[in-house]
Amino acid sequence: VICKCATLRRTMLASMMHASCSTTVVAMQGKRSQFNGASVQSRPVVMPTAQRRGDLQVRAARVAGVEIPNNKRCETALTYVYGIGPTSAKAIMAATALENKRLREFSEEELTTLREEVEKYNIEGELRRTINMNIKRLKEIQCHRGKRHINNLPVRGQRTKTNARTRKGKTKTVAGKKK
Repeated sequence: VICKCATLRRTMLASMMHASCSTTVVAMQGKRSQFNGASVQSRPVVMPTAQRRGDLQVRAARVAGVEIPNNKRCETALTYVYGIGPTSAKAIMAATALENKRLREFSEEELTTLREEVEKYNIEGELRRTINMNIKRLKEIQCHRGKRHINNLPVRGQRTKTNARTRKGKTKTVAGKKK
Protein backbone atom coordinates (compact mmCIF):
# COMPACT_ATOMS: atom_id res chain seq x y z
CA VAL A 1 0.00 0.00 0.00
CA ILE A 2 1.40 3.41 -0.96
CA CYS A 3 0.48 6.55 0.97
CA LYS A 4 0.61 9.64 -1.24
CA CYS A 5 0.64 12.62 1.09
CA ALA A 6 2.32 15.98 0.50
CA THR A 7 5.14 15.41 2.99
CA LEU A 8 6.15 11.85 2.30
CA ARG A 9 5.73 9.15 -0.34
CA ARG A 10 6.55 5.80 1.11
CA THR A 11 5.65 2.10 0.93
CA MET A 12 3.76 0.93 3.98
CA LEU A 13 2.47 -2.31 5.38
CA ALA A 14 -1.21 -2.89 5.96
CA SER A 15 -2.84 -1.40 9.08
CA MET A 16 0.05 0.90 10.02
CA MET A 17 -0.23 4.52 11.08
CA HIS A 18 1.45 7.13 8.85
CA ALA A 19 3.15 9.61 11.19
CA SER A 20 3.20 12.87 9.19
CA CYS A 21 -0.45 12.92 8.04
CA SER A 22 -2.07 10.72 10.73
CA THR A 23 -3.44 8.44 8.04
CA THR A 24 -4.32 4.89 8.91
CA VAL A 25 -3.43 2.84 5.89
CA VAL A 26 -5.52 -0.28 5.46
CA ALA A 27 -4.90 -2.87 2.77
CA MET A 28 -7.69 -2.52 0.24
CA GLN A 29 -8.58 -4.48 -2.86
CA GLY A 30 -7.53 -1.99 -5.57
CA LYS A 31 -9.78 0.81 -4.25
CA ARG A 32 -8.99 4.51 -4.01
CA SER A 33 -9.96 6.30 -0.83
CA GLN A 34 -9.55 9.60 1.09
CA PHE A 35 -8.43 9.79 4.74
CA ASN A 36 -7.84 13.23 6.27
CA GLY A 37 -6.86 14.74 2.93
CA ALA A 38 -4.42 11.99 1.94
CA SER A 39 -5.10 9.84 -1.07
CA VAL A 40 -4.47 6.14 -0.54
CA GLN A 41 -4.10 3.78 -3.49
CA SER A 42 -3.70 0.10 -2.74
CA ARG A 43 -1.45 -2.16 -4.77
CA PRO A 44 -0.85 -5.85 -4.19
CA VAL A 45 2.33 -6.31 -2.16
CA VAL A 46 4.52 -8.87 -3.91
CA MET A 47 7.23 -10.33 -1.71
CA PRO A 48 10.08 -12.32 -3.22
CA THR A 49 9.53 -16.05 -2.74
CA ALA A 50 12.81 -16.53 -0.84
CA GLN A 51 11.92 -13.91 1.78
CA ARG A 52 8.32 -14.83 2.56
CA ARG A 53 7.69 -16.02 6.07
CA GLY A 54 6.71 -19.63 6.53
CA ASP A 55 8.47 -20.82 3.38
CA LEU A 56 11.25 -23.35 3.74
CA GLN A 57 14.66 -22.03 2.82
CA VAL A 58 17.63 -24.29 2.24
CA ARG A 59 20.55 -22.74 4.12
CA ALA A 60 22.88 -25.74 4.19
CA ALA A 61 23.35 -28.86 2.11
CA ARG A 62 23.69 -32.17 3.94
CA VAL A 63 26.74 -34.22 2.93
CA ALA A 64 28.00 -37.21 4.96
CA GLY A 65 25.63 -36.36 7.83
CA VAL A 66 27.05 -32.82 8.15
CA GLU A 67 25.32 -29.61 7.15
CA ILE A 68 27.81 -27.73 5.01
CA PRO A 69 27.15 -24.03 4.23
CA ASN A 70 25.33 -23.13 1.03
CA ASN A 71 26.97 -19.75 0.51
CA LYS A 72 30.55 -21.05 0.21
CA ARG A 73 32.26 -22.59 -2.78
CA CYS A 74 32.20 -26.38 -2.89
CA GLU A 75 35.91 -26.98 -2.16
CA THR A 76 35.77 -24.75 0.93
CA ALA A 77 32.41 -26.13 2.11
CA LEU A 78 33.65 -29.73 1.94
CA THR A 79 36.35 -28.94 4.53
CA TYR A 80 33.54 -28.58 7.12
CA VAL A 81 33.34 -32.39 7.09
CA TYR A 82 35.71 -33.96 9.64
CA GLY A 83 38.42 -35.81 7.74
CA ILE A 84 38.25 -33.76 4.53
CA GLY A 85 40.86 -31.05 4.17
CA PRO A 86 41.71 -28.80 1.23
CA THR A 87 43.67 -31.53 -0.58
CA SER A 88 40.91 -34.14 -0.23
CA ALA A 89 38.32 -31.55 -1.28
CA LYS A 90 40.26 -30.84 -4.48
CA ALA A 91 40.58 -34.58 -5.15
CA ILE A 92 36.82 -35.03 -4.69
CA MET A 93 36.09 -32.14 -7.07
CA ALA A 94 38.48 -33.60 -9.66
CA ALA A 95 36.95 -37.08 -9.36
CA THR A 96 33.38 -35.79 -9.76
CA ALA A 97 34.36 -33.31 -12.52
CA LEU A 98 32.09 -30.71 -10.92
CA GLU A 99 32.63 -26.98 -11.25
CA ASN A 100 33.78 -25.22 -8.06
CA LYS A 101 30.72 -23.00 -7.67
CA ARG A 102 28.65 -22.09 -4.64
CA LEU A 103 26.65 -24.98 -3.21
CA ARG A 104 23.32 -23.16 -3.54
CA GLU A 105 23.87 -23.19 -7.33
CA PHE A 106 24.24 -27.00 -7.44
CA SER A 107 21.43 -29.10 -8.84
CA GLU A 108 20.15 -32.14 -6.97
CA GLU A 109 21.96 -34.51 -9.36
CA GLU A 110 25.28 -32.73 -8.75
CA LEU A 111 24.77 -32.94 -4.98
CA THR A 112 24.02 -36.65 -5.30
CA THR A 113 27.27 -37.30 -7.20
CA LEU A 114 29.16 -35.25 -4.61
CA ARG A 115 27.62 -37.27 -1.75
CA GLU A 116 28.51 -40.56 -3.46
CA GLU A 117 32.15 -39.49 -3.89
CA VAL A 118 32.43 -38.27 -0.28
CA GLU A 119 31.09 -41.61 1.00
CA LYS A 120 34.20 -43.33 -0.42
CA TYR A 121 36.38 -41.53 2.16
CA ASN A 122 36.95 -42.48 5.81
CA ILE A 123 35.28 -39.48 7.49
CA GLU A 124 33.34 -38.24 10.53
CA GLY A 125 32.35 -40.89 13.11
CA GLU A 126 34.16 -43.73 11.37
CA LEU A 127 37.42 -41.74 11.30
CA ARG A 128 37.06 -40.65 14.94
CA ARG A 129 36.44 -44.28 15.95
CA THR A 130 39.52 -45.45 14.01
CA ILE A 131 41.76 -42.83 15.66
CA ASN A 132 40.45 -43.67 19.15
CA MET A 133 40.94 -47.40 18.52
CA ASN A 134 44.56 -46.76 17.44
CA ILE A 135 45.27 -44.75 20.60
CA LYS A 136 43.63 -47.44 22.75
CA ARG A 137 45.79 -50.11 21.07
CA LEU A 138 48.96 -48.10 21.77
CA LYS A 139 47.96 -47.78 25.44
CA GLU A 140 47.23 -51.51 25.76
CA ILE A 141 50.57 -52.65 24.35
CA GLN A 142 52.38 -50.20 26.66
CA CYS A 143 54.68 -48.86 23.93
CA HIS A 144 56.44 -45.51 24.36
CA ARG A 145 53.71 -43.58 22.51
CA GLY A 146 51.03 -45.38 24.52
CA LYS A 147 52.69 -44.45 27.81
CA ARG A 148 52.91 -40.81 26.69
CA HIS A 149 49.16 -40.87 25.96
CA ILE A 150 48.47 -42.39 29.40
CA ASN A 151 50.55 -39.70 31.17
CA ASN A 152 49.08 -36.86 29.11
CA LEU A 153 52.48 -35.84 27.76
CA PRO A 154 53.48 -34.89 24.20
CA VAL A 155 53.68 -38.00 22.05
CA ARG A 156 55.87 -36.93 19.13
CA GLY A 157 59.16 -36.12 20.82
CA GLN A 158 58.57 -32.49 21.78
CA ARG A 159 60.46 -30.98 24.72
CA THR A 160 58.74 -30.92 28.11
CA LYS A 161 61.15 -29.00 30.36
CA THR A 162 59.49 -25.85 29.06
CA ASN A 163 56.32 -25.55 26.97
CA ALA A 164 54.02 -28.58 26.41
CA ARG A 165 51.35 -26.71 28.39
CA THR A 166 48.57 -27.93 26.13
CA ARG A 167 49.14 -31.55 27.17
CA LYS A 168 50.36 -30.95 30.74
CA GLY A 169 47.77 -28.35 31.70
CA LYS A 170 48.22 -25.27 33.83
CA THR A 171 51.54 -24.92 35.71
CA LYS A 172 51.66 -26.49 39.15
CA THR A 173 54.04 -24.56 41.38
CA VAL A 174 56.20 -26.75 43.58
CA ALA A 175 57.31 -25.17 46.88
CA GLY A 176 61.03 -25.12 47.68
CA LYS A 177 62.13 -26.16 44.21
CA LYS A 178 65.21 -24.07 43.42
CA LYS A 179 68.18 -24.47 41.15
